[in-house]
Amino acid sequence: MWIAKNWKDYELIDAEGGERLEKWGKYRLVRPDPQVIWKGDRGSNWKRSDARYLRSRQGGGAWQENALPESWNIRYEPLDLTFHIKPMGFKHTGLFPEQAFNWEKTGELIRKSGRKINLLNLFAYTGGATVAAAKAGASVCHVDASKGMVAHAKTNAELSGLKDAPIRYIVDDCKKFIEREIRRGHKYEAVILDPPSYGRGPNGEVWKLEESISEFISLVSQVLSDEPLFVLVNSYTTGLSPSAMGYLLNNTVKAKYGGRVECDELCLPVTSRDACLPCGSSAYYIKEASK
Repeated sequence: MWIAKNWKDYELIDAEGGERLEKWGKYRLVRPDPQVIWKGDRGSNWKRSDARYLRSRQGGGAWQENALPESWNIRYEPLDLTFHIKPMGFKHTGLFPEQAFNWEKTGELIRKSGRKINLLNLFAYTGGATVAAAKAGASVCHVDASKGMVAHAKTNAELSGLKDAPIRYIVDDCKKFIEREIRRGHKYEAVILDPPSYGRGPNGEVWKLEESISEFISLVSQVLSDEPLFVLVNSYTTGLSPSAMGYLLNNTVKAKYGGRVECDELCLPVTSRDACLPCGSSAYYIKEASK
């Protein structure tokens, strides 16, 4: 397991009966989580929360018992990053805290490379990986189809002291963008691919990760430079294992460039239990060994 264990402003206090009890800065949130399949007696920790997200039988859901401000900030101290937190639809807060493991790992790869790294971040959301890579010294192309999420990413960069960092923000369909980059001959030393499990394109196209990820990784292999550093693929689809993603990277990127593939579950420690909560999977292709 790859565990995001260095948070101070975020804490997964407990997880039980299909829900998480979390601390985001000074606020306590209860959110649904399909991975929390166990049940038990909820202790005193659960008696207080500032908001709870409840799903609706008709689809979607809403924040209940909501005593939260419209937004607030939290810090990830190991990398000197600050993030803007904002409760949104479908239980989201604008940040996936388990990705802190990848922020540290990709940052270390970039710093230890000792060379200029151009990084392409696809499905980049609110830019956690973008600001971590920029803080490590990479030039980043941040691509997401949502104008609102790209604006949120710019806020995170400014809060983290990266307003003038070499980050290019693109609002576009990620598949169409990478296909244009291939035609233009633009190359990147590193690519991060963090696609949703399910969604729709700008013209109503249905996106299912397990049906589309193989083609996307093939496109990624075509946009890499002759001396790539890494490719990171994330998945929140329960039916797509770390090994399956690793196999795809092995058969495409590694077959073309050599190097190695690593993959595992991402997890968050549950502080009131001797447990870690699985929060998706990551697979890396890495060209250069750490020096």
